[in-house]
Order: sequence, then structure tokens, then C-alpha cells
Amino acid sequence: MVMQRAGNEIRRGAIEMTVAMLISGTIGWLVVASGQSPENVVFVRCLLGAPTLALVCFGLGLVRRDTVSWRVLAWAAAGGAAIVANWVLLFAAYSRASISMATVAYNTQPFMLVVLGIVVFRERITASTAAWLGVAFVGLMLVVKVEPAVLAVPGQYLKGIGYALAAAFLYAVSSIITKRLKGTPPQLIALIQVTLGVFLLAPFVKLHALPTTFMPWADLGAIGVVHTGLVYILLYGAIQKLPTAMTAALSFIYPVVAIVCDRFAFGQTLAWVQLAGAALILLAAAGVNFGWRIGPQRRTAAAKAAYGAGERD
Repeated sequence: MVMQRAGNEIRRGAIEMTVAMLISGTIGWLVVASGQSPENVVFVRCLLGAPTLALVCFGLGLVRRDTVSWRVLAWAAAGGAAIVANWVLLFAAYSRASISMATVAYNTQPFMLVVLGIVVFRERITASTAAWLGVAFVGLMLVVKVEPAVLAVPGQYLKGIGYALAAAFLYAVSSIITKRLKGTPPQLIALIQVTLGVFLLAPFVKLHALPTTFMPWADLGAIGVVHTGLVYILLYGAIQKLPTAMTAALSFIYPVVAIVCDRFAFGQTLAWVQLAGAALILLAAAGVNFGWRIGPQRRTAAAKAAYGAGERD
């Protein structure tokens, strides 16, 4: 009976994770389709996501004196600043490097987390992790080295890749900060982050440029309510139910869906060099997430820390 209950919980978690990743993979399509600036998109995302997450937190009884302290607020705010800046940079990358390539470059975040783990927590890196870092670097060089004819936006491609890499770094910073909030409900952390995002981005919002027709508002509404509120609920619910390896495996649905959306929604055709580089980056990310060994060795704390670093926007 216990094993059956555990099996049912894992199946439910797998469904939740799969749905969360399928939805997450479409966010680039909605961002581009909305026609809004990255600052406007993130502001509306936070503005609509905050009440959605507030309903969840109050409904689950998470807003209590013992869960919301000044320490929690301070660290969550620091992580929130990083995650909000991460969203702005990633969304800015979509229109410059294409959704596909921005998403692939963004998937270097597990390696950023490994490096930060070495710097912040003095963790050791295994030979296998170092080798996967090398594979990812080669892949990134292939992604960056493309001919002008295949650029998504001439003169903007490298800037877009740079934005995506900066977004990945900020996501890793946010993950490091979140580690200091162990025991705090993740839904509550997310609520603090998106609430902070409203105030951080308010001075930069171009109110005159906000949509005046239904469809762009529908795109923004989906990003705020579905991709922020619903996805957070599904994602955190899945993480609590699934083994880390399965969580990491299912997270790779996200970049695949993003690439498919880019192809069919915008007709973005990738050069073979880009495809080869993308494949190497995703292979290396899988190697780090799953702890694949290159040669006989023992796994260290750094590898284990990177093992669960595959979560997405």
C-alpha cells in the first residue's frame, strides 16, 4: 500500500512537471507576440502574478509570523532583484538572438551554479563536471560563431546571446540566495519576488506603449497568471514529489518546446552550426544534472549541488 501510494505520488508529480515545462516552453512565443518591451512584459507579469500567488499562499496558510521574518524578507528581496533582472534580460534576448538560441544559451545556468558553488561555498569540482563544462563551452562557441545570413536580427545576435548568458548568471545567483532560505515555502518566496518586481519596474514601464487591443493583453495575461502563478504551483508541487533525477530529466522539455515554438510560430530556421552547438550545450547540461561520469571517479558535493540545478522560468 505504501509503495502504491508513493508510485501514485511520483506519477502525479511527473504529470505536474511535464505540464509546467510544456507551458514554460511557450513563454518566449507570448513575449514576442505581445509586441511589448521586456520591462513592460515583466512588470505586467509581476502585477498579475502577485495576486495569483497571494491567493495560493493565503489559501495554504503560508503567510504566518513564523514564516515571514525580516531575514526572510531581506534574502527573498535580494533573490527577487536577481530573478526580475533575469526575466528582463532573457525576454530582451528573444527578439535579438531568437527564442531558440536564447533558450539554449540560458540553459548554461547549471554551469554558472557550479562555478558559484566553488566561489561561495568552496565546493570542489569533479573531473567529469570540468569536462562537461568544456563541452558546453565548445557548444557555446558554435552557437556564437554563425554567419551573418543566419542571424535572427543582423547586428543584434551576439548582444542577445550576451543577455541570455547574463540572465542565466542571475538565475544562478538567485538559486544560491534561495539556498539560504531553506525551510521557507517556495510559493512564499515567489510571492515576495514578484511583489518586489512591481515596485522595481514601475519607474521603467512605458504606459503609453501598453496594448490597446485584446490579443496582446491576452498574451500578457497568460504570462502573468498562467506562466507565473500556475506554473509556480505545478513546479513546486512536482519538485516535492519527484526524485531529483526525474525533475532534472523532465526539465529538458522546456528548451525543446521553446525551439519547436520558435520554428512553427516564427519560422526561425537554425543553421547546422547553431544546431550542433545547441545539442552540445543541452548534452553537457544533462551530464551535469544527472551526474554522468567521464572516467572513473567519485562524485563530490559540487556535482551533487549541480545535480538539481535544472529548474526554468
